[in-house]
Amino acid sequence: MLYIVLSASIHGVEGEQHSSSDRVIFLLPSASASQAASGWSATALRCFNLSGSPSRVPVMASKVIPWYKKKHVSQVKTDYAYHHTQSVVKHQTERKSSSKSLSQVQAQATEAMAEPAYTIPAFRQRTAEGTEEYQRVSTNVGKGLVVIQEELQRMRVATKAKVDSLAIQREVKNMMVKRLDILDDIPKMPDFLIALRPHTVWEKTPVKLFCTVQGTPRPIVKWYKGGVPVDPLSAPGKYKIENKYGVHSLIISRCVVSDTAEYSAVATNPHGTASSKAMVAVKRPAGAGELCHLGLVPHLTEIHASKLEVTLLDRFSVSFGVEDGSISLVCTMVVVPDLPNVPPLAQWYRDDKLLKPSSLVQMSVGGGVARLTLPQLAKDDEGLYTLRIFTKDGTAEHSAYLFVSDAASSKPGAPGAPMSVKAYDINSDYVLVAWKPPNTVNEAAITGYFVDRCEAGKDSWVQCNDSPVKVCKYPVHGLSVGHSYHFRVRAVNSAGTSRPSRMSDKVTALDAAESERLQGTEEGVPSAPGKVVATRNTKSSVFVQWEAPKALKNLMGYYIDGRVVGAKDWFPCNHKPFKHTRFVVHGLIPGETYAFRVQAVNVFGLSDESEESSPIAVESALATPSAPYSITLLNSDGSSITIAWKSPKHCGGSKVNAFYVDKRNADTLVWKEVNLQAVTERICTIDSLTEGTFYEFKVQAANMAGVGVPSAPSAAMKCEAWTMEEPGPAYDLSFSEVRSHSLVLLWKAPIYTGAGAVSGYLVDMAKKGSSEFVTLNQEAVSHRYLKVSGLEEGESYVFRVRAINAKGVGKPSQVSEPVCAKALPGTQEIVAGVDEETGDVFLSLEACEICDTSKFVWSKNYKPIGDCPRVAVTKKGRTSRLTFTNPDKDDLGKYSVVVTDTDGVSASHTLTEDALNTMLELSYAIRHPVVPLKHGLNYEILEKGHVRFWVQAVKLSPSVSYRFIVNDKEVTNGEGHKISHDVASGIIQMTVDLFTRANEGTYTVQITDGKAKTQSSQVLVGDVFKVALKEAEFQRKEHIRKQGPHFSEYLHFTVTEDCTVMLACKLANVKKETTFHWYREDDEIVPETPPNVMSGACALPIPLFSRKDQGIFKATLSDDRGKDTSVFDISGQVFDDIINAIAKIAGSSASDLVLQCTPEGIRLQCYMNYYTEEMKTIWKHKESKIASSEKMRIGGTAEMAWMQICDPSDKEKGHYSIEISDGEKTHTRTFDLSGQAYTDAYEEYLRLKAAAFAEKNRGRVVGGLPDVVTIMEEKSLSLTCTVWGEPTPEVTWFKNEQEVASNEHTRVMFDGGKFASLVINKVTPDDSGKYSINVRNKYGGEFVEITVSVYRHGEQIPVAKVGQPKTPAATPASTPVPPRSPAPPSKTPTPTPSKSQTPMSMKSPTPASTPASTPVPKSPTPTPKSPTPTPSRGVKSPTPPRFMKSPTPPRK
Repeated sequence: MLYIVLSASIHGVEGEQHSSSDRVIFLLPSASASQAASGWSATALRCFNLSGSPSRVPVMASKVIPWYKKKHVSQVKTDYAYHHTQSVVKHQTERKSSSKSLSQVQAQATEAMAEPAYTIPAFRQRTAEGTEEYQRVSTNVGKGLVVIQEELQRMRVATKAKVDSLAIQREVKNMMVKRLDILDDIPKMPDFLIALRPHTVWEKTPVKLFCTVQGTPRPIVKWYKGGVPVDPLSAPGKYKIENKYGVHSLIISRCVVSDTAEYSAVATNPHGTASSKAMVAVKRPAGAGELCHLGLVPHLTEIHASKLEVTLLDRFSVSFGVEDGSISLVCTMVVVPDLPNVPPLAQWYRDDKLLKPSSLVQMSVGGGVARLTLPQLAKDDEGLYTLRIFTKDGTAEHSAYLFVSDAASSKPGAPGAPMSVKAYDINSDYVLVAWKPPNTVNEAAITGYFVDRCEAGKDSWVQCNDSPVKVCKYPVHGLSVGHSYHFRVRAVNSAGTSRPSRMSDKVTALDAAESERLQGTEEGVPSAPGKVVATRNTKSSVFVQWEAPKALKNLMGYYIDGRVVGAKDWFPCNHKPFKHTRFVVHGLIPGETYAFRVQAVNVFGLSDESEESSPIAVESALATPSAPYSITLLNSDGSSITIAWKSPKHCGGSKVNAFYVDKRNADTLVWKEVNLQAVTERICTIDSLTEGTFYEFKVQAANMAGVGVPSAPSAAMKCEAWTMEEPGPAYDLSFSEVRSHSLVLLWKAPIYTGAGAVSGYLVDMAKKGSSEFVTLNQEAVSHRYLKVSGLEEGESYVFRVRAINAKGVGKPSQVSEPVCAKALPGTQEIVAGVDEETGDVFLSLEACEICDTSKFVWSKNYKPIGDCPRVAVTKKGRTSRLTFTNPDKDDLGKYSVVVTDTDGVSASHTLTEDALNTMLELSYAIRHPVVPLKHGLNYEILEKGHVRFWVQAVKLSPSVSYRFIVNDKEVTNGEGHKISHDVASGIIQMTVDLFTRANEGTYTVQITDGKAKTQSSQVLVGDVFKVALKEAEFQRKEHIRKQGPHFSEYLHFTVTEDCTVMLACKLANVKKETTFHWYREDDEIVPETPPNVMSGACALPIPLFSRKDQGIFKATLSDDRGKDTSVFDISGQVFDDIINAIAKIAGSSASDLVLQCTPEGIRLQCYMNYYTEEMKTIWKHKESKIASSEKMRIGGTAEMAWMQICDPSDKEKGHYSIEISDGEKTHTRTFDLSGQAYTDAYEEYLRLKAAAFAEKNRGRVVGGLPDVVTIMEEKSLSLTCTVWGEPTPEVTWFKNEQEVASNEHTRVMFDGGKFASLVINKVTPDDSGKYSINVRNKYGGEFVEITVSVYRHGEQIPVAKVGQPKTPAATPASTPVPPRSPAPPSKTPTPTPSKSQTPMSMKSPTPASTPASTPVPKSPTPTPKSPTPTPSRGVKSPTPPRFMKSPTPPRK
């Protein structure tokens, strides 16, 4: 034990400090003095005075006050057990001097201690020697205590100085923080606190460049390499740019020599730009193609993947896939350190079996992401997937189930594909293939399986069994030794064959294969599983358990089926046999009720179904609620604080009905209960608090399962009276009607209103993660809700609300939780309607999500309705209905409903006056029923002249009754009236057989159907009745007409594709004896093809239809039973309709405009199927209509329409078009006659014009010469012809291509410029030959040949042939081609024809002279004034005409 003497400071009642010289002994455990001075618990110290009398020294409770809550006071209170400084303001603490002297205090203390006299008991009395020894020991102890006291005093002063120093440091730190906060608000351009530094690294190693930048607002940093921006996407995995805690870094992984460059970081904000540069040099080790600068490769410490710290973040959830689809399971993580070349070691498992990478399983890890991709799903892939990552502290794991459903079958009702195909008992030519059967829920039972094999490396599959095998195993024989095979299986039922299973792993046919053999020889399917129990799990899943079947028989697993209670069809919960007797069924609809059953599976198939489980609603398992959160300070008056909080995010499956609040002084660690009685509202006022003290609070929620975990402690709240004039913060911000682009924000009014009442609110919004709030309403809203629109779908936002009164804007509320602008799946809106049975007007909502504890909370204008006599709220399943008891204008407004204990299911609907009036009308109709009518009472005339009155109701019951009343008299069935009804169609009808003038009047039908009644009337009087009567009489006559042959369709016209107009009609009730005739204007028309009445149709074609075809056409049909006539008047509008129909076809077939030049001008032509001038055709030039004139001639033929520009000039250039109108559409064709097109056309026109003029005026022989002449020797021959030309042509005669000169034997004459003659006196055989005449002027000429044959007397007259002049007799021959004219010596030369063109240029032998020549007929002489004087030459050879143009000779 250690005795310590301390001087005591005793505090008086009035707070004054007194010093005492008395010393007190503390009996302490053996310890150092420094420990005693530093403070023990006050309750562990006991005090004694020196005289040995026990005394209680007042001990103060220890209290630790945080540095940020210390007050500035002038007193220092000291406790011997615990030395604590209350407040430090300066380096030296001021003390109040005592009003009494030190001696007075010591005296009073001595008296006070001496007052309680102490009598030493007899057993404690000492002898004289004992007394002396006691005094000696006391003296020595006193001296030791004095030394200890002085040491403790010194330590106390040092401790106080240390505490003061620490307090000052904290105060300085506080001031620095405040200064930094002030500096943060001062605009400042970017500045690099830590600049980039150069690096030299080895090839294939990473390098990290980093820098620290400051500036206000925070600068944006961009990285550059050699002045070019660094784009991480250009080389994925090469670059990584980070910004953590103000440190900007650029990581270059696996550097190469080309990465050597100058890198720079450029920081920018609105106030300026700053940059930092550094050089990165990448070296290649010696022997790697480049000299190593240092001569060695640096050693990098190897970091194993298992030494990394890994924390899993976003984890993959329960997933659902379909066969042949793909899916990726992704898990994000934080890796420390994050090394690009050392990724974490991750392993994937399926049902606790390690997966290995393959074409069907793809794995990747790196960049903070672990990913498993299944590119081609099959039911074999279904199972529990686990990601296991090895970390520094062990392993991090996450598991979730993957469900794979059957793909759509090619044939409805076909089974799903088998799975888990494996080969067992492998031999050289024999393999046993086994598989697992698919689940059959609503399909027909499986009747067997087909097994296919495929040799590895090939694509062709071969079916192994001819007939389906019924068990799930099959021995495959006939394999080739050493060959590898794959196998697959297809299931068969009555509907068809399933898709093939996934093929098995490769199997090689070899002996002594070391593979597992299929065990079990028991045959038959397992027995049905036992009792099935389903229990609550989560809001979308159910936990199902069952008893294993009694007869397992090599069980493979179980199939679990489910169905919605009330539905007939079952759905599969798993698609691959599950081995355990418990299963979690996911993907269920929250709030829906289900039942489950189980089947066992082995190689022989599926067992019988188990009994159904009891129905269970899909809800979360019952548990205590989660912690409330977001504790907010609403008011403080100096002695109490009002707080509010938000409900737990998870209610635990039952309603949260109580809250408990705890408090503590911020200086202590001890929590105290505030309320023993539960608080039912989310607001509480805590009384009896100390003003100026900081308090912390926490809240617990309770439900029927118990009290949940407490919330996190609130921020320290100071209890001080609020005196500000502005209002306090609004609170309890919540969201409703969250949609893709809008939501409704609601809040509660502030508790503290300030100097006046709250007049409105301002709402601020910011994107999640941003501190830049934007005020949504420039004008304050008086209500406590606001619809926010214009949101980005999928974006998250936060909100806050500020209250306003007359003094200004108050404190903002606590920032709301982030909300994502996205509607819940299956969200529906409020529906307004009227109950069909009761006629009640209601609003209803079907919730997409609900649980047992959910409630539908209805509001009007976002104020809870509660118990209101105007409305009644009912709930049935997922639907809640708000029914109006007596709806009127007071019920107008915006109604909203919120479903509690969901993820925000809510909706709203604005009830307008028009909508309410419409529903009130419908409500009245339901409550005061009438028989609704589709059609009121109507009438129609039937074919025999009968008149039918009818009315149609929307719906009729079999018990309907009705009656017809005509002119106030009821009409019954019979007496010329037939009355009936049809319940299915709702028609009630009455038929009047003979409708006459006596039937004029009012018709009424009265209907009664249960409680509903109605009536409808039809008035037939005056003109309306006359029209009906006329139609009835006409129908009676028509009926009589149709008893004999008649026209079922009267004459009408059609137009064929070749624009032939057809008058057509259809016939009925004809026979072979029936005759048919056509007439036009009473003149019978006999068509080329007689009409066939038995065909039922006749037609009369009118080709090339025009105005001349107008008239009255008539068709008659007659036999012994009667006669019928149809008349068709083609005139007026009918004629116009026919022309329009022709124009429609012709216009559609019209070609593009074609340019054609003539000697008269330029012509534009449009070809079409048919053209007639009656068609509405318009020619336009530059959008101006062209009228036919001498300049512009318009015409056409049956094949085309044309427009000719006579004697064109530049004025006629431009755009031309033809418009053909058919009354509905205008067909337009265009031609641009300008530019080169006009130039070419104009030149062609001039050429043709000149050629026509030359042809008209050239020299020519117009008659008088024969083709062949035979003459007897010694006779005289005269060849005479008439010539014409303007100017007068020149005439030249030739014999055998030699010009004939005029002499006594041969005379050449040309009289009057018209008659040319060649006379040969006393012809001789030498005169035989080919003679020709050339008539020519400046415009051209003509060359005519005559063959002359001279024969001797007594010789047979030779038959002369063209081109064979030597024949002995001459007869008429074909016209020869003009010979080449020899060049005359003194006249204009004439071109000579080629020899190939003049085969007759050979000389004929001289014939014997004959007494006379054979006469040749001559043509009459034409009149010179004829513009084209080319008349016939009389008798001609059967060959083509002999006249040919000779080329125009050049003139000298």
